[in-house]
Amino acid sequence: MTRYAQLILELINQSKEHMTAEQIFLELKKTEPKVVQATIYNNLNTLCREGRIRKISIEGSRDRYDKIKKHDHLVCKKCSTLCDMKFEDLTGNLEKQLGEGIISYDLKVFYLCPKCRKEKM
Repeated sequence: MTRYAQLILELINQSKEHMTAEQIFLELKKTEPKVVQATIYNNLNTLCREGRIRKISIEGSRDRYDKIKKHDHLVCKKCSTLCDMKFEDLTGNLEKQLGEGIISYDLKVFYLCPKCRKEKM
């Protein structure tokens, strides 16, 4: 693993947020002034391909990156705020319905966050 890949992985694993590539770039730039955006994107793609991080894609929003830890997400339909949520593990139920094993699943539940709900009233 390259030095930049290791730094990006550490940043994502320590973050409480679901950072975009731009946020990762700006954060890494603070300690690595020579880093360029292409390096960030290349390393993010490699880390995703290797299964070290996961990319979260939401229509109308920039891709975000997250640690590999079993959890699901709540997504605000209005402001795209993304929150971690732990639902009951669906793996067994899905495998029973399919009649075979699954590799993984990505559950996103859409709702209106408290802030957007308050603004709507």
